[in-house]
Amino acid sequence: MAQQVPDLVSMLSELIATPSVSCTQAEWDMSNLPVIEKLESWLTSLGFSTEVMPVPGHPGKANLIATLGSGSGGLVLSGHTDTVPYNAERWNSDPFCLTEKDNRFYGLGTCDMKGFFALVIEAVRAMEGKPTKAPLIVLATADEESSMSGARALAEAGKPKARYAVIGEPTGLKPIHMHKGIMMETVKITGQAGHSSDPSLGANALEAMHAVMGELIDFRKQMQQNYQNADFKVSVPTLNLGCIHGGDNPNRICGACELEYDLRPLPGMSVDNLRNDIQQRLQPLAETHGVILQAEALFPGVPPFENGDKNSELVATAEKLTGHQAQAVAFGTEAPFLQQLGMDTIVMGPGSIDQAHQPDEFLALDQIRPTVDILQKLITKYCY
Repeated sequence: MAQQVPDLVSMLSELIATPSVSCTQAEWDMSNLPVIEKLESWLTSLGFSTEVMPVPGHPGKANLIATLGSGSGGLVLSGHTDTVPYNAERWNSDPFCLTEKDNRFYGLGTCDMKGFFALVIEAVRAMEGKPTKAPLIVLATADEESSMSGARALAEAGKPKARYAVIGEPTGLKPIHMHKGIMMETVKITGQAGHSSDPSLGANALEAMHAVMGELIDFRKQMQQNYQNADFKVSVPTLNLGCIHGGDNPNRICGACELEYDLRPLPGMSVDNLRNDIQQRLQPLAETHGVILQAEALFPGVPPFENGDKNSELVATAEKLTGHQAQAVAFGTEAPFLQQLGMDTIVMGPGSIDQAHQPDEFLALDQIRPTVDILQKLITKYCY
């Protein structure tokens, strides 16, 4: 049921007060439906038609597609409804209570990125009643912070359709036309435990993993020789050996070991090809060391994103409105999935990525009015 749309601060307060953590660990993971239902109610009150789209295979998770107007073309304003987990003891205020202090709004999701929805609605409200020439679509997705299952489901369903898309991740209102991809992978080695006094009694999984790590480091060197992009602060693809677990006692041959690593490919690099290349390099080590080796993805991965034309209509418009040239960033977003739907896509929103995923996350008050103004100009240009 639709309800009257609250003022901006009340919207922010209600969104922040509605927990919607997504996480690969079940004890943290929550439904995002309460946030979706709240947004749906407000947008319905402003004349939007809405579709709540359950995410297949993810109970309690859904996307919202809210559309004002009809026809071809138009603009998508997109954000994710989930937040990362949090450490309440490290916050100086309640993460779920919007707190104004030092010209900032503090709260979990203020900049990453529930606050964007409140600013979108504030921008739309000023245009209420005006006829549209092309549709305005507000898109709210599930599980961006964990699996990106919401954005994947949209790409597979082939909707929404529009000409332009702006994803409101925190970029300090600087347009982003390119970002690296994200791969998180694991290598599991099963050896044979035995008494350490006689190595022939077992197959040491730790020693096999040592060889795996050497191979991955060599692979990283090769990648960084073959791929560079000066638009990025870190101009090469990165591979980080993140954590390792194995063995149980000094006097036992290690019977099992697991490594998890993160790989950030540049635009032009294929996630699938990288996985295949790594598999081919690692698999011979299993025979060499007499172990079983399994290389697996921890999640499907996010492809690198690059707006196909740095001088596209949307990039040029965003540069003109913000006074900033389009940039490249290392963090991943849902942009490649919206781009798969055929939209001219950029990432641009209020707040800083430096505040995201941190205790005392905040949105600076001086970002609010400029964001609303820019959104209104984008909506006017592409929808009115």
